[in-house]
Amino acid sequence: MLFACTMNSVRSPMAESIMKFLHGQRVYIDSVGVRTGEIDGFAVAVMDEIGIDLTKHNSKTFDDLEDDYFDVVIPLSPQAQHRAVEMTRVMAVEIEFWNTFDPSIIESESRDVKLDAYRKVRDQLMERIKSRFPTTSAVDT
Repeated sequence: MLFACTMNSVRSPMAESIMKFLHGQRVYIDSVGVRTGEIDGFAVAVMDEIGIDLTKHNSKTFDDLEDDYFDVVIPLSPQAQHRAVEMTRVMAVEIEFWNTFDPSIIESESRDVKLDAYRKVRDQLMERIKSRFPTTSAVDT
């Protein structure tokens, strides 16, 4: 599975890390951005609140992908949607567009206002991922 967004520093690393947190090594997950950038400090802070460490995340672009096979590509921005369609034109892959708000565009001097915007995106991604990719546990037989 591949999560993709405009800037790789906010939404796609959040989605990737949530998916890994919920599903561990059961599925292959990666994330990329249309453009590369440093990991966003607000994203690090709100993910840390739920016990997920983003500080070791390595930002990548579509061009940096080492694997070119994914069952599902989930673009989180319109620009990533266009790039994902272009990248997968000759592949049998499912593309699910999850248009997700970019909290880095919030223009406020208030740290709390910015953190609240990032929390909303984190929580929306968490709910969407849980809904789309539910965790299952083994049943005793």
